[in-house]
Amino acid sequence: MSIERDEFQGQPVRRVIRDGTEVVLLGTAHVSRASVDAVRALVDGGTFDAIGVELCAPRAEAMRNPGAIRDMDLFRVLREGRAGVVAAGLALGAYQRRLARQFGIEPGAEMKAAMDLAAERGMPCWLVDRDVGITLRRARAEVGWWDRAKLSAGLVVGLLDDSAIDEAQIERLKSGDVLEGAFTEFASGSPALFEALIAERDRYMAARVREELARNPARRVLLVVGAGHLDGMARALDSRSGDPEGILALLCAEPPPSSFGKWFGIALLVLVLAGFAWAFSRGVDVGVDAVLTWVLLTGALGATGAAIAGAHPLSIVAAFIASPLTPLHPALASGMVSGAVELWTRNPRVGDFEALRDDLDSLRGWWRNRVSRIFLVFFLTSLGTAIGVWVAGFSVAAQLRALA
Repeated sequence: MSIERDEFQGQPVRRVIRDGTEVVLLGTAHVSRASVDAVRALVDGGTFDAIGVELCAPRAEAMRNPGAIRDMDLFRVLREGRAGVVAAGLALGAYQRRLARQFGIEPGAEMKAAMDLAAERGMPCWLVDRDVGITLRRARAEVGWWDRAKLSAGLVVGLLDDSAIDEAQIERLKSGDVLEGAFTEFASGSPALFEALIAERDRYMAARVREELARNPARRVLLVVGAGHLDGMARALDSRSGDPEGILALLCAEPPPSSFGKWFGIALLVLVLAGFAWAFSRGVDVGVDAVLTWVLLTGALGATGAAIAGAHPLSIVAAFIASPLTPLHPALASGMVSGAVELWTRNPRVGDFEALRDDLDSLRGWWRNRVSRIFLVFFLTSLGTAIGVWVAGFSVAAQLRALA
């Protein structure tokens, strides 16, 4: 292998010769001032034709323009089912600011420094990382439903906790990956999560570099990446197998819909309708009782979730109406309905967007800010409805069993 290993100002470096181009990979810790200094010193002392950074376009834009979310079409986010990814991005940003308070430096400062230096020197700046939304969706699809639930719970609990980062997370962050650091407990114990969060991105970023070099040949390129990606990227760059376009297409593919979710939805619809049909066959009053049980329990629990989120009264009513119906339609979610009504009744003001960054630093702030509260209404309504489906289903089954 043509990989040279050394250090620059205490930061690990890998050098790979690829198709006549020297690729210098600087491994950084996303919470280290030394990494920022190393980026500046390396650029000042080197003759590079381009700089690449471990960022995707959305993360780079958020770094350059923290207020970019104010231009987001929140109705479209809800309609297209992207509320989960956007909320995860907001929570990840809150986690990064928590790190900034503890370490006195904004996570990813070395990436921003690299982008700024490229702009100052008129060099191309390549954003080589995979879109964070695709990474999170692929990570979620790689694990079972129980690990998926733990992952979601860990995101909510861990990223909204304002206590100090523990020693295990600090050590992982020194190895250089914020995404893995945010999911420390899960990534370390799950090969599938590690594959999606780290290994796949190593191969993706190496393929992106090869793609850029094919378009814009260069003699010397600097790549600023988290230290945790250093060896994997160096191996992928040194590998001679696979064309970059094919690798990128494979690693950007959206995960297929869960067959379990599809068949569970169909089975639920069949069971509920069959239960109602059997209840009505036993008498109109029996059928009406079964339908009322389903409507009241799913509606009440969905509305309770919206109320816990601090939703507007109309949003709570919308949650009550939607919760009995949306479980029977796989393309709809009760949270989508209540979230849209919340957005309509309490349209976020300019001040909400301006205060969002600070409000997300505390649990109370998520409820106080109109932007983040829309996502809370979405999630808690959906959660309440999901609980209501099980409670109502068992209650209706108990009623029918008593009549059998």
